[in-house]
Amino acid sequence: MKAKQEFKVVPRFPEKLRPLKRMAYNIIFSWQSGIRDLFQRIDPQLWSDSGHNPVAFMGQVSQERLESLVEDVGFMSQMEEVANRFDKYMEAAPTTPLAENCVAYFSAEFGLTTCVPIYSGGLGMLAGDHLKSASDLRIPLVGMGLLYQEGYFCQYLNNDGWQMERYPANDFDNMPITRVTDAEGRQIKVQVSFKGQPVSVAVWCVQVGRIPLYLLDTDLNENPPDIRGTTAQLYGGDKETRIRQEIVLGIGGVRALRAMGLSPTVIHMNEGHSAFSALERINLLRQDYNLSFDAAREVVQASTIFTTHTPVPAGNDTFDPELARAYFEEYAKELGLNWRVLLAHGRINPRDEGEAFGVTPLSLRLSAHANGVSRLHGHVSRQMWQNIWPKNPAEDTPIDYVTNGVHVSSWASREIARLYDRYLGADWNEDRDPALIWKQVRQIPLSELWRAHENCRARLVAYTRRALFRQLKNQGADTGTLRQSMEVLSPDHLTIGFARRFATYKRATLLFRDPDRLDKIINNPDRPVQIIIAGKAHPQDNEGKAFIKQIIHLARAPRFQNKIVFLENYNMRMASLLVSGCDVWLNNPRRPLEACGTSGMKALANGVLNLSVLDGWWDEGYAPEYGWAIGHGEMDPNLELQDETESQALYNLLEKQVAPLFYQRTSDDLPQVWCEMMRNSIRDLVPRFSSHRMVIDYYERFYKPSSERFKALTRDNFKAATDQAAWRQKLMTSWNELAITGVSSNSDQGRVRVGDPIEFTAQVQMGSLSPEDVTVEAYYGHLDHMGEFIDRATLPLAPDQNLGNGVWQYKNALTCRTTGKFGYTVRVTPSQERLANPFVLGLISWA
Repeated sequence: MKAKQEFKVVPRFPEKLRPLKRMAYNIIFSWQSGIRDLFQRIDPQLWSDSGHNPVAFMGQVSQERLESLVEDVGFMSQMEEVANRFDKYMEAAPTTPLAENCVAYFSAEFGLTTCVPIYSGGLGMLAGDHLKSASDLRIPLVGMGLLYQEGYFCQYLNNDGWQMERYPANDFDNMPITRVTDAEGRQIKVQVSFKGQPVSVAVWCVQVGRIPLYLLDTDLNENPPDIRGTTAQLYGGDKETRIRQEIVLGIGGVRALRAMGLSPTVIHMNEGHSAFSALERINLLRQDYNLSFDAAREVVQASTIFTTHTPVPAGNDTFDPELARAYFEEYAKELGLNWRVLLAHGRINPRDEGEAFGVTPLSLRLSAHANGVSRLHGHVSRQMWQNIWPKNPAEDTPIDYVTNGVHVSSWASREIARLYDRYLGADWNEDRDPALIWKQVRQIPLSELWRAHENCRARLVAYTRRALFRQLKNQGADTGTLRQSMEVLSPDHLTIGFARRFATYKRATLLFRDPDRLDKIINNPDRPVQIIIAGKAHPQDNEGKAFIKQIIHLARAPRFQNKIVFLENYNMRMASLLVSGCDVWLNNPRRPLEACGTSGMKALANGVLNLSVLDGWWDEGYAPEYGWAIGHGEMDPNLELQDETESQALYNLLEKQVAPLFYQRTSDDLPQVWCEMMRNSIRDLVPRFSSHRMVIDYYERFYKPSSERFKALTRDNFKAATDQAAWRQKLMTSWNELAITGVSSNSDQGRVRVGDPIEFTAQVQMGSLSPEDVTVEAYYGHLDHMGEFIDRATLPLAPDQNLGNGVWQYKNALTCRTTGKFGYTVRVTPSQERLANPFVLGLISWA
């Protein structure tokens, strides 16, 4: 039976403790340990029981304890010091005024802290770290996501080791989340449409340091029951649930920004889940300024950034054309489009009406800048999506890369962070020059670094024992088994960590292919090794669940008991302990399917050494002085043979290099060479793979120029946007008149000496176009034995002479600096001065 009325009883909060409440509603506690220490001091056990959730915690502290704190001089002094530092951080001005130069960052998930469970894996962790670094760097940015009533599932294991799922409901009132209200104090709501049915969407906010993250929620009384569940689960439900979620995120997100009075100049779409935000921005520009679809698209495309994370086609959302029609036929009319034209924007081949409607093609077509999340992933993405621009070579597909990074102060352990404070300066986490600040790591004594790491490993072992005890107790284990669980692992042994999603391409069982070989490594009496594993399989991924079961059964074998542990319900809290307490972080995906792999960067932030396949970020970061590589980047079409070869390579590395080096000690029991590798990797790699560097890259390369382009196009009542749309239409209708009628060079004689100039000449039939409309380039580089370009560069050719009848001659020269077999051709693209990305139009002519 339901109550007729609800009310909440809360403590009577003393006025002098108000700073606690202010800090409780800011996620900054997740990366500033002083705030966490303050809450823990109030009641250590209650702080632990609350799951380190400051809002739930403060709601449970007794009235007597609150009143006693006011009389505690030591506590009040500590609170004042922490609050002053918090206020100083929050009051620092952004690099530019928010209203003038705001970026809106859209993502389906955000990994912020354990007590806000709206994340599942690396995509969410990356999004959370992006906001945190934007906060530290004072980048004017807001986040936009979904507020899931149940979030991602909690994992538990049955007696047979099979993964089971449960979905506990989030209590928003006891989380560091607040309702966004209007001037009258009412929660702000916007509306979207599902097949013509209006849907109400409420707006909430999580404060991430200086950055507000707005979250959208459909679980409202005014919505029908099936609609209310749209934001129930992250990545739950069927295709229809997914398209509804993406309508709420994309269309609802843009409407929510508008309702709050925010007018971002740039939208950054983190994966294709928010693709519909570009459509809604076009829609609002048409409504507000009576622009054509083409003119509005110019503005939106020039100021949209799209980051793709998925290196396999199946991981990119697509929708059946009829399902897409049901949700977008009426909306297309608002955009001034036939719905078939709208669907064509989301197809690789726009003319194939049987092709599914994909959010990644839609995002790519409506973004001036697109990028993968590592150098290798950028290459893979260009290969995947080259057919959207069929006239371009794959290497010229307009997808760049910005390698991911991690928010170091969120992931560095307490012990390691204290070393950074001591040797890098107290404000190292807010410095805008990462390369300079991290050079000071060389000052950290190896003995101090090792002592800090040993403390982390001891804490991880103690945590693992407690967690395993609870895990087995919930499964109904007997007393002997429970007693044994409190003796697993050793705080002194070489510890390998493997924790991530149990997608099959990540090959969680590679280390366990040959149990006898593994036995010799783990149970070596002189160089013992232990392994901690964690991770979730998607609820519908039975193959991934089978991997978990296989590992658990192996770990129960007498020879592996106490040496191999699988921990259930992997989350951010567990991840923090693992990436700081392990000695080696293992990653063995099937190359090139790991887009980036940021868990290894989190381990790196703690000096943990990486042992990984050359995939994702490790393909860029690996060198022998930093860790170990499994293989040399091979990709064998025989997957079984590749798995066997790389598992043996892994065993060889552990047996002959990793374990011997770990146990190679000086007279004072210091593994000096190992510690030098730890320090080297922190000094050289952390600045390259921090989210501070990543956000600065996005800001300098994409945000700033896109914002400037937005302002230029919207100036003078959108005159430039209207002109640009007309120019685009001129290009589209006249491009077939353009032809390269002649190409020549003084290299055509077949031999050129180093230091000699090469002059390129081209004649171009322009038709009704003019030199101002196009860019003409020589396209040259080394050739292989088949005459294909191995590498390539371009040289702009300048209009040299009007030859009459619409033909122009272009020329330029360069000097040969290297020897080898070279070749060249000539291409014409739309003017690179007029377009942020000249390739997005798909117009190109080759000699």
